[in-house]
Amino acid sequence: MYDISNYKIKPEPIILGIESSCDETACAVIRGRKLLSNCIISSASEQAKYGGVVPEIASRAHTEAVDEVVLRALNEAHITVRDIDAVAVTYGAGLLGALLVGLSFAKGLAYALNVPLIAVNHIRGHLAAAYLDDPSLKPPFVTLLASGGHTAVLHTKSFTHFEVLAKTLDDAAGEAFDKCARVLGLPYPGGPNIQRAAEGGKACIDFPSALVKHSQSPCFSYSGLKTAVINYCHNLSQKGEPVNAPDVAASFQKAAIDPLVDNTVKFALSLGVNTVTAGGGVIANSYLRQRLSEECRKSNLKLVLPQVKFCTDNAAMIAAEGLNKYLSGDFAPMSQNAAAQIPLGG
Repeated sequence: MYDISNYKIKPEPIILGIESSCDETACAVIRGRKLLSNCIISSASEQAKYGGVVPEIASRAHTEAVDEVVLRALNEAHITVRDIDAVAVTYGAGLLGALLVGLSFAKGLAYALNVPLIAVNHIRGHLAAAYLDDPSLKPPFVTLLASGGHTAVLHTKSFTHFEVLAKTLDDAAGEAFDKCARVLGLPYPGGPNIQRAAEGGKACIDFPSALVKHSQSPCFSYSGLKTAVINYCHNLSQKGEPVNAPDVAASFQKAAIDPLVDNTVKFALSLGVNTVTAGGGVIANSYLRQRLSEECRKSNLKLVLPQVKFCTDNAAMIAAEGLNKYLSGDFAPMSQNAAAQIPLGG
């Protein structure tokens, strides 16, 4: 019988994290803030044949891989399942079928071991990736979130609470990267390929900034920028002129990223915090990492920037956020369901 009513929270628990929200089947193990293992089995190469993620293919891939990736993580961490103190798993947001694979496995494991089940918001996992880079990191600080589904600047006030300072009014930055990559004929995934193309180009095209200037408080908008790129390429095509993909990529990248970096630093200075962190797949972008590092250095701000492997989808970040919830006693019931969409603060 599953009963954790008398469970005693440990100061440095061993938490197994599972991530299956999209095309990565991942498992990681942490002991306190120390990462013991981080394993990923990806179906990205299969998805690339179709120009993007096919939900049915992703779900099948997760089903085939979840047993193996968990065993790999346990072996790499040199522990057995009996050493696990809690199981953390992504419950949303993401592809519903894919999420259910990971959540169902996590439920079964937690039930069998009679340990807490921890339901993790995928986006909060991205925010927690900073703790993997600096285990001594403690709030408050300002966090730049840039992913395929969310773009925001946050005031992280505690391990479990943050305030949204600015956010996108429409598309997320990562979504805009993917759409612009398709316009330029670049393969999936779009973000990394935009970056590679931009490395050989110049930011010489005057695309509109992602910053909404008429707003009373800083906000971002990627719909107009995305449309400007589409129209620019379409107009050249109508004239029979070639599109310089590297220059378009570099110009788009600058217009998309500069406002995020500049406003993140401005918020940190205005709030009087001395630390900036970042999370989300777009944070893997080398131009963003360079600009954020430069601006934080100029402003004497400490920057905690997760390694690139912790910016894209992974289970280590899920385990890291799982620890935050574990220490606050925020456990999920066995009736916990998956959710394709959940609010940023959910």
